[in-house]
Amino acid sequence: MLTLLQSVTPVPRDIPLALPLPEWLLVVLLVVSFLAHIIFVNLMLGGSLLTLWAQVKGLKNKEYDTLAYEIAKTITVNKSLAVVLGVAPLLSINVLYTVYFYSANALTGLMWIAIVPLVTAAFLLTYLHKYTWHKLEDNKGLHISILALAVLIFLFIPLIFLTNINLMLFPEKWGTIKGFMSALALPNVFPRYLHFLCASLAITGLFLFWYLGRNRYAFETHFKSITRYDIRKQLYSLALGVSVFQFVLGPLVLITLPAKGVQWNLIIVILCGATAALPAMYWMWKGITGKPEEIGMNFGKVIMAMTLTVLLMASGRHVYRSNALAPHKKLMAEKTKAFERLSAEARAHPAPDESTTAQASGTPAAPGAAVFQANCASCHKKEGRLVGPPVTEMVSIYQGNLPGLKKWIRQPGKKREGYPQMPGFPQLSEQELTILTDYILSVK
Repeated sequence: MLTLLQSVTPVPRDIPLALPLPEWLLVVLLVVSFLAHIIFVNLMLGGSLLTLWAQVKGLKNKEYDTLAYEIAKTITVNKSLAVVLGVAPLLSINVLYTVYFYSANALTGLMWIAIVPLVTAAFLLTYLHKYTWHKLEDNKGLHISILALAVLIFLFIPLIFLTNINLMLFPEKWGTIKGFMSALALPNVFPRYLHFLCASLAITGLFLFWYLGRNRYAFETHFKSITRYDIRKQLYSLALGVSVFQFVLGPLVLITLPAKGVQWNLIIVILCGATAALPAMYWMWKGITGKPEEIGMNFGKVIMAMTLTVLLMASGRHVYRSNALAPHKKLMAEKTKAFERLSAEARAHPAPDESTTAQASGTPAAPGAAVFQANCASCHKKEGRLVGPPVTEMVSIYQGNLPGLKKWIRQPGKKREGYPQMPGFPQLSEQELTILTDYILSVK
């Protein structure tokens, strides 16, 4: 398997630096901090969706416009907590999966960079929506449009994150990905995204069930025609409905994931998480169908069971990541170890490189060798495969065809199965390209 993986997958060297903490502790920090972060992301997104729904419904029933206002108060707070709590998991994943994370960032390109202005725009829109509620009372169409635009951005930002984090798990795909849309087309992206959306609605439903059901919340001063029980029943029903739907989405997510990471340890964790959710769903159903005064009787049990489910599912995410990347990390460790050994030998027995030798001998290849060392030597060597084919093979293909070699270097295509796509070098000047191709074709 490792040989096959190595033949079709880029295997870069790892960064040979010691971790700042034991790896197991960094993994715990990653799982726990990500869980804290994603809960508030869920509340931010779910709150925005429910505010939009209630405000549209409020065009006909003023009570739901009031409900939208009460939910909207929570969005900016949950948004701020989501941002602050997102720092720790971002740092942890950078430390644990540096090469994978940055490779995915580079491949998703401008869309990954666009997260910053998109987040800024969405946050400003939510503040604008919140603080113009009464000023735009007579222009509900404009007011709802502000929130609708924020919701669209909030829906798109997690899709960028998920696509990027998903891509880092599959180094074998890196050679075929050509930007964000290409990464978005991987088969497991949208099932995972739908799973995330359902989780957002379930968690927000449970949060608002508690928030609007508190004894100190003066419900009757805000609402006249609908009761606290009516609202809580709708929120419990939402949480239960999307939780049931998760049992359909869960297997779909699992079967669309590449099989390389699906092992028994993952199956056991996921089954335990699903099992923990069953009593929570039963208690929610019991609350919905029982007496109105008993609707919140088992809420504490529901929260404990759902917390255990979320914790196990977050752990399952890490288990899959560990399983999926284990073969590639082994190859990368071997390559890094070999590089360190060769580096130590080179330091112990220094020898001039080709460009230095050429410079000393006064041959015309000296400038071309320097350009080759700066741009090509990390992927090509004279004989034998490194990342790309050897220089001798280039000579056999392009001998007597200098323009063809220049064109290929500027805008390469993909000729060979099992080799990663070569990046183009449009930044090379015509003079640099000429001396580089002269040098390549002079190699014997």
